[in-house]
Amino acid sequence: MIISMTGFGRGYAGRGKERIDVEIRTVNSRYLDIKFRGIHLDIQLEQEIKKIIEKEIQRGSVYIRIEFKNDLFHQQITFDKDKYESLQNIIKSIYVSYGQRLNLSDVVTANDLMKIEDNPFVKSKLVIKGIINSIDQLKEMRAKEGEVIFYDLNNRVEFLEKTLNKAEVISNQLSAEKQLKLQNKISDLIDDEKLDEPRLIQEVAYYIERSDITEEIVRCKSHIHQIKKYMDMNEPVGKRLNFLFQEIGREINTIGSKSSQTDITMQVVEMKSELEKMREQVQNIL
Repeated sequence: MIISMTGFGRGYAGRGKERIDVEIRTVNSRYLDIKFRGIHLDIQLEQEIKKIIEKEIQRGSVYIRIEFKNDLFHQQITFDKDKYESLQNIIKSIYVSYGQRLNLSDVVTANDLMKIEDNPFVKSKLVIKGIINSIDQLKEMRAKEGEVIFYDLNNRVEFLEKTLNKAEVISNQLSAEKQLKLQNKISDLIDDEKLDEPRLIQEVAYYIERSDITEEIVRCKSHIHQIKKYMDMNEPVGKRLNFLFQEIGREINTIGSKSSQTDITMQVVEMKSELEKMREQVQNIL
């Protein structure tokens, strides 16, 4: 089933002075990007949380806010002198080696030079429990939104398939008419001159073959079949669907450039419009 990358989850762990509240918000992204807000965590705990996120959320921009519910917890913020001096030395080294002058603001922001003192009241087990509780709620929301996206995409895929079938029918109906019109037009152009019948047939067949869209339609149908298959899988399929939509787009463009028939051109316009909406929607899929 389709899962959205957009969602929100809230969880907590502990009681009284030890209660920790966790909020996790996710939005679509090509990769997994995790950002922490709220109370400061040590590196080891952050890495442990990131492993859980990688397993459970997998992809998207993830914003995690961890806070104590009461006002009894405060963290002391100090200026990170060692980090500041190290950065200054690096900037000087770059100027000496490469002649490139950089400002400190080009490298870091003011917040990067602030150091939050570790607080002994932060208990790793409570934080992990709060994270897991918020992830459960987040996944539930992402699944519900995924259902909405699934039905929307499914309807659009069906429309795309029907429109493609219309283009195929029109192309088949007009193929014989094309040959007859070409023969008549060539006969009119050369007037009473004798026709080289075999050569005429060969040239007409070549022209019709160049404008034939059978291969593109067959490939589009194959891609649509794969899309339906992926949409029913219980695993992340967003990247695969995006690739298939790109491939269908190429085939539809080729159909449009090959066929000069107005009726087929109209179907191509409809398909391109629908496909663009599908490609926007798939950006939100895990």
